[in-house]
Amino acid sequence: MTVFDYHDRTFHHLDRFARSLGHLDFATMPSPFRAYRHAPLLELPREHPDAWPPVAFDDLYFPGAVPAQRVDVRSIGSFLRYAMGLSAWKEAGHERWPLRVNPSSGNLHPTEAYVVSGAVEGVNDSPGVYHYRADLHALETRCRLESEATIPGAFLVGLASIHWREAWKYGERAYRYCQHDVGHAIAALAFSASLLGWDLAVLPGWSDVAVAALLGIDRPAPDGESEDADCLVLVSHGPLDRDRLPAESSALVASAREAEWLGTPSRLSEGHVAWPVIDEVARAATKPPGATALPRPEWPPTRRPMPPRTLDARTLILGRRSALDFDPAFTLGRADFVRMLERLLPQASAPWNALAWPPLVHLAVFVHRVEGVAPGLYALPRSSRALIELRAAARPEFQWRPAAGLPDDLPLFLLLEGDARSAAARISCDQSIAGDSCFSLGMVAKFEEPIATFGSWFYRRLFWEAGTVGQVLYLEAEAAGVRGTGIGCYFDPAMHDLMGFESQAFRSLYHFTVGRPIEDHRLLTRPGYDWEQLPRSTSR
Repeated sequence: MTVFDYHDRTFHHLDRFARSLGHLDFATMPSPFRAYRHAPLLELPREHPDAWPPVAFDDLYFPGAVPAQRVDVRSIGSFLRYAMGLSAWKEAGHERWPLRVNPSSGNLHPTEAYVVSGAVEGVNDSPGVYHYRADLHALETRCRLESEATIPGAFLVGLASIHWREAWKYGERAYRYCQHDVGHAIAALAFSASLLGWDLAVLPGWSDVAVAALLGIDRPAPDGESEDADCLVLVSHGPLDRDRLPAESSALVASAREAEWLGTPSRLSEGHVAWPVIDEVARAATKPPGATALPRPEWPPTRRPMPPRTLDARTLILGRRSALDFDPAFTLGRADFVRMLERLLPQASAPWNALAWPPLVHLAVFVHRVEGVAPGLYALPRSSRALIELRAAARPEFQWRPAAGLPDDLPLFLLLEGDARSAAARISCDQSIAGDSCFSLGMVAKFEEPIATFGSWFYRRLFWEAGTVGQVLYLEAEAAGVRGTGIGCYFDPAMHDLMGFESQAFRSLYHFTVGRPIEDHRLLTRPGYDWEQLPRSTSR
């Protein structure tokens, strides 16, 4: 199967990395922003975070905790700003670069966002398709539609990936990173919807061909810079019935195909390098019409951790950053560690109920310095079935003892006790941040069976789930007063050997690390948009 071949081909081995150029060709570095030239531009409201009622960060996890805002140009603007907008600009000397709310490997941002809506006050008086310009915080009108929106009081967000943006730096492995970014974006959208009291779910019934037609990305783009459809997300003013999410709409797709499309996509690079293996795996992983339906996940009720924190959600979301270095002497508090892991367990709240399948990504945790927790390698299965399957696939000498001193209902199991800092750093491409942190982890996914059962298109969704795990960790780290960093560079076979995985039953898809950052004070931080001030510091 092509996706299995691609995945094995793009392993990083201890003695060699996956194929890439091996250097950065800055002459062809892609622009971080796509624009549609000559498309009508609608500037979204330029509002300071204080323009909205404050929302406690912990309330984002509890449906109904935040009063629902009406759907209009103001609320859609806020929704996009806190999901896909700019969070800051960084400056060093004469260099300046943007950061976004949704993180991306290498800060390259292959993920583009589109809005498909019916008539919305302040946006339009008829249905239409719009591209979100993060640099301008604006919507570009791509076309007008004849069909009404799928559900009154709801609208759609489409996500698409420009693989070239990542391949420019990472070569053949870039397709993986694009899928991580989709997962981060889905979670960012889910949290931003919760900020407004809205509900959100990925629509499982749409094929990629239909999504591409609806978003207009099946039309010509500059050579080497085409966009591939990822998913369609339904955003609702009220609670969604996840047993009755709307199926693919032939009327909506037909309206898009017959519409007059406005604007032409901007060129991102002066030159390109072809990576045929990415094109091959992208074709193989395309979701076809009528694909096998996924099993409906049963999300457990959400548990409210105690004590509650006084954290402003908007300030925290805009303040999220990736750490570059960690303080190797800092110890993370036990309560913060427990809270982070609890938030990674599936529950009937954002962002987990945005996904349309049961949890398949589980965690191998390297604990370095956590108050009251013995250093070592642990496992956090995110379902009861996974505990059985992981034990069967892993090394027979693992202990599988419940972690001492932690809540009984936290499924964290000690596999091997001891100093894991060197192993964590070595496996993560010898990056010290994996060993200098308080803890790091590998996200190991049930791999062969779900792909064989549902089809090659499900390969991408495993990465989306891993990206969602990463986004929760990013925000929970910020809430704990520390910081996280996603790690896409790790030695796949070394991680599999450590765990004892001898087949494709489980594969490691993404790594992550959390600790107290060492700030680089040579860098200046500016607001994401000139009408805003920098986020206030969060209180715990």
